[in-house]
Amino acid sequence: MTDSEMTPRFENGGEMKIAGLSGRFGPENRDQIPALWMRWGPKYFGRTPGQVDKQSYGVCWNMDGRGGLDYLAGVEVASFDGLPAELTRMTIEPQLYAVFPHTSHISAISETWMNIFDKWLPKSGRQFAGAAPSFERYDEAFDPAVAVGHVEIWVPVKR
Repeated sequence: MTDSEMTPRFENGGEMKIAGLSGRFGPENRDQIPALWMRWGPKYFGRTPGQVDKQSYGVCWNMDGRGGLDYLAGVEVASFDGLPAELTRMTIEPQLYAVFPHTSHISAISETWMNIFDKWLPKSGRQFAGAAPSFERYDEAFDPAVAVGHVEIWVPVKR
């Protein structure tokens, strides 16, 4: 990660409703997150009732400090009405975020996450707002076939 990539912009994120497939992941099964996306994308992307746009989200919450977290692959929806029962529903409350680009292949995204938490955060003078979810935002230019495109990592920070 270059120094310019380690300099985030700050955004006041508004409320979002996210719906998708989710699971609990840790060091022993984190390599299964791509399989979650492979189940999600073909079945639901562009077909989720109330889908807002063509962006996808990888939402992380309930981090336990030992590498475990809940992860949801999904999209923003206008409401939770009419969603299939298997989809997890999450409302992300308004929050201040440090936003980082991820410019390399998606297989290296865990390295970007580690650089944010191990390098940028301790030197930033900011505190992680761990009660709020962090998320990856994949815009419509992201191409899952080659696993590259425009991706941002949104990390909640205290004001």
